[in-house]
Amino acid sequence: MISGFESLEPATLILIIVAGFAAGWIDAVVGGGGLIQLPALLLVPGISPVQALATNKMGSIFGTTTSAVTFYRRVRPDLRTAIPMAVIALAGSFGGAVLAATLPASVFKPIIVAALVAVALFTAFKPNIGDLTALRHDGRTHYVVACLIGAAIGFYDGLIGPGTGSFLIIALVSAMGYAFLEASAKAKIVNMATNAGALIFFLPHGSLLWGVGLVLGLANMAGGYLGARTAVKQGSTFIRNVFLAVVGALIIKLGYDIWQDTFA
Repeated sequence: MISGFESLEPATLILIIVAGFAAGWIDAVVGGGGLIQLPALLLVPGISPVQALATNKMGSIFGTTTSAVTFYRRVRPDLRTAIPMAVIALAGSFGGAVLAATLPASVFKPIIVAALVAVALFTAFKPNIGDLTALRHDGRTHYVVACLIGAAIGFYDGLIGPGTGSFLIIALVSAMGYAFLEASAKAKIVNMATNAGALIFFLPHGSLLWGVGLVLGLANMAGGYLGARTAVKQGSTFIRNVFLAVVGALIIKLGYDIWQDTFA
């Protein structure tokens, strides 16, 4: 069993750094960096799946925090919506992690794939969605919808994880009426909280590989900073296109997992 980055082979260390950077960039733009980061961790010799999950969350929180700060400085998202949503999402993520310890994620994967296909079709056939912010709700209803989204997607992040940022963005765009750029900025704040919620669950179990997590986190920070700056510079159309690519990859990944669970 590995204990830290000092026991890793140079090639494995390079793999972790590259995966962390790429995951940080993707997470900053549309979410879904776990598609790269978690499989890379599972290739580390001697690592257990629980250690990989916990260390993945540790690396991710560095990146989501960096991109959240970068987005906030440039986009100035409304914190009156983002912070309550993040607090609820943190609690939901903790609850999802608790359930994940007792219930296999394979139970939920077919539902998630169906939801992703619906999201991809919805986004592809509505080319103007998310170009501009046109809020669908006001007053108390706006905050209730935001908190419900935070609770549901936070729970998903703790339970399964991949694509949390993508689900947050499409929910903020379709259910609340935000443009892709502003939705991405808010999603980073909420995603930071969901990572924290899962980490709170994992910490007492001693599952974190602190050395590996620190290296991963630093790489994730660099990718998150560059990704956030790219998203702000390129705008909502760029985010929408990357979003569709990542959702397509998620559908393939989870579909393959279901096939493996069923026929392997």
